[in-house]
Amino acid sequence: MINSLLSRLGIEVWKDIPEYEGHYQVSNLGNVRSIKFNKIKKIKHLITTSKRWRVNLYKKNKLSTNNRVSVLVAEAFLNHKRCGHKLVVDHIDNNKINDKLYNLQVITHRQNLTKDRKNRTGYTGVTKNKSGNRFDAAIRDGKKVIYLGSHKTPEEASQAYQKALSKLI
Repeated sequence: MINSLLSRLGIEVWKDIPEYEGHYQVSNLGNVRSIKFNKIKKIKHLITTSKRWRVNLYKKNKLSTNNRVSVLVAEAFLNHKRCGHKLVVDHIDNNKINDKLYNLQVITHRQNLTKDRKNRTGYTGVTKNKSGNRFDAAIRDGKKVIYLGSHKTPEEASQAYQKALSKLI
């Protein structure tokens, strides 16, 4: 919490990158540096094809290129552990290159997919049915779509969606 506030104020705090302790550090502002051989050197950021910052790190003379800066910041400051796609690092402002700590959060993959998606009803998982006077709710579980019923208001349909969502998570 304090480190997040400091990043908002532009005050840089450095922490060792897990599994690279004593070799590399990452800051709450999204910078990465090498501290090998008692020399401090800032690591050059590269941009991925998905327009995210990454860095090359070496461990036991082997190159590791799958190091997104946002994930390194989350691992060092938010105690994030890589676990496939169960939990992901999300950019709160949706700017993929803003890797400052205050802009990062660890959420489920499903939450990340739906957090900014709103349809014409204003609710995720809710659509206006063909008759135009009722609202249908549905949720996806893997490849299967589960119909949650027809409701009088979009709020009722959204409540049905949120209830089903809490059971899936």
